[in-house]
Amino acid sequence: MSKKIVQTAGREQLGDFAPMFAHLNDDVLFGEVWNENTLDIKTKCIITVVSLMASGIVDSSLKYHLINAKNNGVTKEEIAAVITHCTMYTGWPKGWAVFRLAKEVWMDETEPTSDKDRFQKDIMFPIGEPNPYGEFFVGQSYLAPVSTEQIPIYNVTFEPGCRNNWHIHHATDGGGQMLICIGGRGYYQEAGNEPVEMREGTLINIPANVKHWHGAAPDSWFAHLAIEIAGENGGTEWLEPVSDEEYGKLK
Repeated sequence: MSKKIVQTAGREQLGDFAPMFAHLNDDVLFGEVWNENTLDIKTKCIITVVSLMASGIVDSSLKYHLINAKNNGVTKEEIAAVITHCTMYTGWPKGWAVFRLAKEVWMDETEPTSDKDRFQKDIMFPIGEPNPYGEFFVGQSYLAPVSTEQIPIYNVTFEPGCRNNWHIHHATDGGGQMLICIGGRGYYQEAGNEPVEMREGTLINIPANVKHWHGAAPDSWFAHLAIEIAGENGGTEWLEPVSDEEYGKLK
């Protein structure tokens, strides 16, 4: 038995202004017609999209019904075939207009083709381009600016096994850095201390003038926001790489 369609938009948007219209929209159209069992919901979704397309309606109401169609089992391949077929009868301009909306609705159906693409779907900030500071990293990393005004913020993404060299954020006053993990699993370590595991939501405050490194776990992609803290006479001193022996102790 298919789920019951319930609609309240009519009353919410026009209940006071046009109560009869709200009743017809919520109780008759969606309450009775959409819930009549001769046609299944998926078929009704396709018919509705076709009807709106034929009428030249390509605004938010069509997008709502495209979303409804997707939610009720219409696949990307099926909607593409439906729109293509209808275009032969309704005209190319309508076809192009509907495809623009449908592409927005089904765009997340595209399967990622690489580990990088799959990880990008897991995090909300862009991975960006290969890190221009790559000479100070072991393995492949990426850098993407999030904010270049007021407070500089960058997303740094590490492939599995990638880590930066030991380094120090120097400053005579203030300075340092803040890291916020936004995906994957990695580590942060200060010289003389044990490594700290970082997972999504982990926040690390790095004081100025402290030797440290950070990077991905051996078996996981890892991304963090790097937030630069303003300070006087600031600068980064890059030091030796984290040795394979040191890094090999991590799990």
